[in-house]
Amino acid sequence: MATLITPHARFRESWLAAAEEFGGEHMDGSGVYGGNPLKRIRTEIAADFPGFVDGLVAERLPETPRPPEFVPCTYLWLAEEDEFLGSLAIRHTLNDFLFEQGGHIGYSVRPSARRQGHAVRALHDALPVARGLGIERVLVTCAEDNTGSRTIIEKNGGVYEDSREGARRYWIELP
Repeated sequence: MATLITPHARFRESWLAAAEEFGGEHMDGSGVYGGNPLKRIRTEIAADFPGFVDGLVAERLPETPRPPEFVPCTYLWLAEEDEFLGSLAIRHTLNDFLFEQGGHIGYSVRPSARRQGHAVRALHDALPVARGLGIERVLVTCAEDNTGSRTIIEKNGGVYEDSREGARRYWIELP
C-alpha cells in the first residue's frame, strides 16, 4: 500500500523516471519551481539528488533560508515499496498568493500511477500532519477545469468556497 514518507535519496531513479513522465509539466507539491522544470531536473537535480532531497527536508524548518515569497513547507512523497508515486507539500502558513491560488496543500501523482486512488489517500493522510503543524483549517485549491482534483478534494471533506482567477478554493476543517 502506498504511504506518505519523508523524501529520501534512495528514490532517485524512480523520482527521475516520474519527472520524465510529467514531460515538463509542473509537478505540484514537488518543490521544483522555475521556468523549465524538466531542464532543471535533468541537469541540476539529477547531478545532486541527495542535495535536492536534503533541501526539501530542510524546508520544514522556519530558520531555513528561502526567498521572501516562500513559506516553511513540509514535503512528503507518496511511495509504495521502492517506487515513487507522487509529491505532496504542506505549507505551514498562507501568504497572499497561497491564500488566493495555492492553498496549504499541493500534490501530484505521476501519470502512470493516476486513477488508482493514490491522490485521495495522500491528501487524506496529509491532513493529520497538517493538524500536527497547528493548522486548523486547510485550504486546498485546484484549477477550475480539473475535475479529478475537485473530486479528490471533495472526497476528503473539502467545502467549496469560491473561485479566484481560475482556481477553485476549498476548505477542510481539521478535528
